[in-house]
Amino acid sequence: MATAVVLSATFFGTSAQAAAPSLSQAVVSPDTKASLVKRGEYVARLGDCVACHTSPKGAPMAGGLELKTPFGTIYSTNITPDPKTGIGKYSFEQFDRAMRKGVAADGHNLYPAMPYPSYAKMTKDDMQALFAYLNAGVAPVVQPNRASDMKFPFNMRWGLGLWNAVFLDDKPFQPDTKKSAEFNRGAYIAQGLGHCGSCHTPRGMAFQEKTMGHLGGNGDKYLAGFTFDAWHAVNLRSLWTPADIVSLLKTGRSQYGTAAGSMTEVITHSTQHFTDGDLAALAAYLHALPTDDKNRVARKQAPAPVAATDKAMYNSRGGLGYVQFCATCHRRDGRGVGEIFPTLAGNDSVQSKDPTTVIHIALSGWQSAVTQTSPRSFGMPSYATLSDNELSEILTFVRTQWGNRGEPVTPKQIAKVREELKLQQLAGSDTKTPRFAALLKEQNAPQLVQGMRLMTETRQLLPKHVGNDINCSSCHLNGGTVAKGSPFLGVSAFFPAEAPRAGRVINLAERINGCFKRSMNGSPLPLEGVEMKAMVAYMDWMKGEYRPGDKVPGRGVAMIDRSIVPNPENGKKIYSEHCAVCHGANGEGIADANKTPVFPPLWGDRSFNIGAGMARTYTAAGFVKANMVMGHGQKFPLGQGNLSDQEAVDVAEYFSHMPRPDFPEKVKDWPKGGKPKDARY
Repeated sequence: MATAVVLSATFFGTSAQAAAPSLSQAVVSPDTKASLVKRGEYVARLGDCVACHTSPKGAPMAGGLELKTPFGTIYSTNITPDPKTGIGKYSFEQFDRAMRKGVAADGHNLYPAMPYPSYAKMTKDDMQALFAYLNAGVAPVVQPNRASDMKFPFNMRWGLGLWNAVFLDDKPFQPDTKKSAEFNRGAYIAQGLGHCGSCHTPRGMAFQEKTMGHLGGNGDKYLAGFTFDAWHAVNLRSLWTPADIVSLLKTGRSQYGTAAGSMTEVITHSTQHFTDGDLAALAAYLHALPTDDKNRVARKQAPAPVAATDKAMYNSRGGLGYVQFCATCHRRDGRGVGEIFPTLAGNDSVQSKDPTTVIHIALSGWQSAVTQTSPRSFGMPSYATLSDNELSEILTFVRTQWGNRGEPVTPKQIAKVREELKLQQLAGSDTKTPRFAALLKEQNAPQLVQGMRLMTETRQLLPKHVGNDINCSSCHLNGGTVAKGSPFLGVSAFFPAEAPRAGRVINLAERINGCFKRSMNGSPLPLEGVEMKAMVAYMDWMKGEYRPGDKVPGRGVAMIDRSIVPNPENGKKIYSEHCAVCHGANGEGIADANKTPVFPPLWGDRSFNIGAGMARTYTAAGFVKANMVMGHGQKFPLGQGNLSDQEAVDVAEYFSHMPRPDFPEKVKDWPKGGKPKDARY
């Protein structure tokens, strides 16, 4: 039997693309009811209902998500149509009262963590559509609600009635007749269903939003930015260009950076599903709001980010810390890597007056939003193992280079956010990671820094000696400081040493030249030249206290069970799913706009030929297992490792047997025999 519903569709209730038929005082047919439910689903997307009312691994809309506040913990409620534990027995009037006034069906007051002060602006049409969707478009789930755990006196809900009396304005949205329909549509979304002010508007002593819109006495504070729960929600007023705003809301990234924290969930569950018209309207509204942030206008008109000076990058602890721990993904120019890792240059969150967000990300890590246009999530690990001093040095460098206008970050600020986050202790390691910043205290610091740079920028600094797109750091990650990433830890202590390929004892400089010829398809350096001496000095520094015969934790690559039988067909699939985004669909690697290699090729004419054993299946598999795929996990310092042993062997078998440059002198290899079975030559 058809259900009678009163409707009166308005532009402000839904966008033209998502609008349902206007049925003023009509009986709804089954087809129209289905259309109403579909429209309600879109309204739920605008309101981002699923993000708060779904717990991790829980059923959609069944509640149970933990919501921490300064006053205690709240758990979201079951809003499925289950009659016992959900809202199945709610009448529309009861639902409407809960959404506008924060009063549940049984009369108890809801905490304003549920943004009913914003939802109060909804039109009746949207409210009815949402009610229809939650009752007919969501599967009922039996899941009792969990009681909140609020501190006294906030556990006394009667006080919420007083809070509502003082702060709640439950009048529906009123369009500004002096503004365009697009502006008003954007205002309706931002102030109402989008509840943007919940995070981005400053709050008062009673934790109330200081204003619910851009008009009135406090209108200039609407969406002007707010810090809460160790995140700083940025000032959205006059933000970027409308096109950049749309890009962020739809894909999770723009030329100014990427979303982080709870905003990634907003994009994943809500804004990426907005119609193009609604995205454009919301962007137009935010862009039209005036701001007193003078730097924002200057940033829009500023030229491309300027390069960090060598003095700032290579003669400061913060700059060297950045080179070691950040530049692999964010690059030395701070521009990031295409659609993978975000730019730091000109990034609003990075250079915000309040550095809380950038500190939070450095301490706890980051994951990008999952969207239809960017279905793969990328991330960075937690750097909580770095000291407060180290992080303050690195973040100060990031906030003050490439034209960024941020202020220095102090160790005290790092410590404050660290305490707020109460981070779980990550698994420790028996490998102590050497710090580039420590080079500066050595008497031969300039030589050591030059050696480090030659290891990490080999192709750029020694173009006459490198014939392909490989750097030493392509195999010896982060300048040879990464455990199980072919580190230089203790290496120089083991030279001179017998070289099986050469069939004689060689010194460290000769071994380095072997890499230039065999791995980088180039020509050797003069053994007594400045560059070679700098590289040897750097590796001697990396030796630390180790002596010949010592066991060095983290040396070499991870061990892989050689009884695993490789499956190259599965390896091809693994490569396509996990590796191609950085190393190219055809193993060609990726380069920046200046054609400078970013991530190395794995086969083809520009690739390595031997590559520190990477042309051997099980050696390559150990390297992959320990260090790839980048942008996953929480392992220090690059956050890799999410493939199984079998997958690592499969993908290593696939790429290690691809064609790459030959080495003419191979006929002289292994003069004493003993060539390994899986060696390329």
